[in-house]
Amino acid sequence: MELSDVALDVEVSGEGPAVLLVHGFPDSHDLWRHQIPALNAAGFKTITPTLRGFGGSDRPEGGAQAYAPSASVADMVELLDRLGIERAHLVGHDWGSGIVQGFAQALPDRVLSLSILSVGHFAAVRGAGWEQRQLSWYMLLFQLAEVAENWLAHDDYANLREMLAEHPDAEAVMEPLREPGNLTAALNVYRAGLPAEIMFAPVLPLPPLPATVPVMGVWSTGDRFLTEQSMADTGKHVAGSWRYERVEDAGHWLQLDQPEKVNELLLDFIRANS
Repeated sequence: MELSDVALDVEVSGEGPAVLLVHGFPDSHDLWRHQIPALNAAGFKTITPTLRGFGGSDRPEGGAQAYAPSASVADMVELLDRLGIERAHLVGHDWGSGIVQGFAQALPDRVLSLSILSVGHFAAVRGAGWEQRQLSWYMLLFQLAEVAENWLAHDDYANLREMLAEHPDAEAVMEPLREPGNLTAALNVYRAGLPAEIMFAPVLPLPPLPATVPVMGVWSTGDRFLTEQSMADTGKHVAGSWRYERVEDAGHWLQLDQPEKVNELLLDFIRANS
């Protein structure tokens, strides 16, 4: 779909109240392939974009700032506008969680509910202590232009493959990153959104998620990038209703590892707030 700044690869299906599902690194809208049929069958319209810099969507010029999370928030707002959707349920995973949280902060009146998978409120992630900082080591590596690309791509992308060892679709999501410039575009979301100046700045008060937006946080026990505390403590940064769910026997990509459980949680929460 052509937007003002970029063209995004978007899948739209079903009829009924709208659910916008947003992926993270290094995925595409295919991440939600198990959730789309379940939501459609339950009477919901699904909108699943591939973010700028990933998959079949555009990779704009302009350096890292062209991939700032705020740019993707603006893309999501414009996407709903182009589809004539005033209000939607938002679902985000990984970086997609941060993007839908930004959407809810900016335009709470357009959000029916907010489901955040794996990544909680930034204040909760920052406040999760040394264990979380250890798990987040790669975010500093990703700031190093060319160094990160060369390290990840070395020996036929062996290091990237190891990072994605628990990803059920690892080889498929890696394939587009082999094209010249694509790995840099994917890493730019980290460079624009989480530079060291933000990750290690003095702790500043951050606004809670809006009181008018019901929020559900979902974390999986096998996530090797994020601690449970980083999601469970998100409830301290939610001004309205908060629900926390823990999914057993799933890694970071819980919607692929435990699709039936994730579908059950999403449908229950979205129905309750429709």
